[in-house]
Amino acid sequence: MDKIQSLYEALAKVEGFIYPNEIALNWDMLIVMYPYVTGLVAGAFILASLNRVFDIKALRPTYEISLLTALSFMLIATMPLISHLGQPMRFYEMLITPHLTSAMAIFGFVYLWYLMVVLLLEIWFDYRYDMVIWSREKTGIMRHVYRALTLWVSDTTPKSRKTDEKIGYFITVVGIPSAFLLHGYVGFIFGSIKANPWWSTVMMPVIFLFSAMVSGIALVMFIYMVVTWLRKQKIEMIVLDSIAKYLFYILIIDFSLESLDQVHRIYVADESFDILKILVHGKLFFSFFIMQIGIGTIIPLLTLGFLQFKKPNDKIRKAIYLILSICVLTGIFFMRWNVVIGGQLFSKSFYGFTSYKVSLIGSTDVLLSLVWFIVPFFILAFLLWLLPPWKKAPAPH
Repeated sequence: MDKIQSLYEALAKVEGFIYPNEIALNWDMLIVMYPYVTGLVAGAFILASLNRVFDIKALRPTYEISLLTALSFMLIATMPLISHLGQPMRFYEMLITPHLTSAMAIFGFVYLWYLMVVLLLEIWFDYRYDMVIWSREKTGIMRHVYRALTLWVSDTTPKSRKTDEKIGYFITVVGIPSAFLLHGYVGFIFGSIKANPWWSTVMMPVIFLFSAMVSGIALVMFIYMVVTWLRKQKIEMIVLDSIAKYLFYILIIDFSLESLDQVHRIYVADESFDILKILVHGKLFFSFFIMQIGIGTIIPLLTLGFLQFKKPNDKIRKAIYLILSICVLTGIFFMRWNVVIGGQLFSKSFYGFTSYKVSLIGSTDVLLSLVWFIVPFFILAFLLWLLPPWKKAPAPH
């Protein structure tokens, strides 16, 4: 009876003709969170790089916040994938048995390079001088903690600070293409699956990269406003206006690339076009047209474009920026949703659909996805307490 009941439940998901192995989705919401989180990492780091490499002084208050945000999300970037594995305790085998023809194996090395070499080293050189000072000012256990974090390097001469700055600058320059590689490869994984026409496009890595930049910049804007408000400090409008300006520019490029991809699909109209058209206007109508395009793209684009020419008072702009950052983050999440989940809802036969139901109660993938999205904010809170950007010494001239 249980097998018959399970069969009826499976058939209830099916519309039209679909192969038996396509009824249940192999990739669930945890796989949606994976590119979403890695995109936040890449976008936050790129915003920090704008300040350091191109010396955009208006973005200076967000530099350390951007770096610490990237590190916080980077520390759990692999957890959605590991949680999705049937035997998660064996994940390390990917790193100790290199297989250079596997995109996932390459990601392990890219991840370690970006985390250990780029992010951790840049933050260390940026904070080394300050941690030395804090180790002298603090008492008790925190004195030893900061001393250990400096790796017992106590040099505070002007020459050492200039050396830290030069090495940090070099790491940032190296980190920019590393950030591109980190998230561009995620789009490469989807784009290289030729059997699925929804994913199989050379535009996929580029679209993923620019959408990552959009989401990361929006996240830093949101965190900067919240952290400044919690500290009861004045939010600098020049900082918000500058972030919003770059968010507007990147959002234009991202929307243009996605539009180009859709126009190309419509123009080519191959044998999969009819099933994709039904999918977009049916099961994905709300997530694609309303959430991704409407709330996540069109509304932020029009609003940010208007604010480039006419600026209301500071209080109204703060509220607008806060709402827009949430809208953009929501839109990028649904973009990932439409790619990962939407790409699995139609059959390879092009004659049927399956479905995916989100359930908060009893659904392990949804609960774990929420956990792996919330945990980085607690990590960030700890890092901001341990390495407060507002207590850093002024940079040497």
